[in-house]
Amino acid sequence: MAVCDFDMIFRFVVVGWEGTTHDSRVLTETICNPQHNFPMPPSEKYYLVDVAYTHTRGFMAPYRNVRYWLSDFRSGGKVVGKEEIFNQCHARLRNVIERAFGVVKARFPILKRMTPYSFTTQTKIVMACFSIHNFLRQISVADRLFYEYGNEVELESDNANQNQNSTTSSFFAASDQEFMQQFRDRIANELFQVFS
Repeated sequence: MAVCDFDMIFRFVVVGWEGTTHDSRVLTETICNPQHNFPMPPSEKYYLVDVAYTHTRGFMAPYRNVRYWLSDFRSGGKVVGKEEIFNQCHARLRNVIERAFGVVKARFPILKRMTPYSFTTQTKIVMACFSIHNFLRQISVADRLFYEYGNEVELESDNANQNQNSTTSSFFAASDQEFMQQFRDRIANELFQVFS
């Protein structure tokens, strides 16, 4: 699981989970483990997350059961309604993480086909790749991969992870989830006014 900023620099990375582990469980376990020192966003700020995560204070997810993937908007006609407008804006903003992962995977093919090193060595390799990515991003002015992934890329649709784990959502307070639903609705209404 990773957090990146709009400059495609990874600000937090946690490794060591199997790929089949639900995204929301990884987040919950990471937040609960003080050793990870997860950087919770300041109040009134939030991370843009995909539908695999709980929509709660600090984490803004798109509307469920409404078009979300950029390819859906390209091939599906005009954006209609406040929920679709919100989801399209959300997908475009969140696309930076897909681009950042695209650069890391293209630059370090070992991440796609990890050699059978020990588990500890594998996690160190992954962290080294992210560290080198950040270093190159901060110093490189004309990097081919950063240029290539500078524009929107297709979000990886992971339907298997879209069903929210009820035990995970119960970790977050119902009042926080309600607050974020109202906040998302307010943003969606404002976007609808601007784009309609």
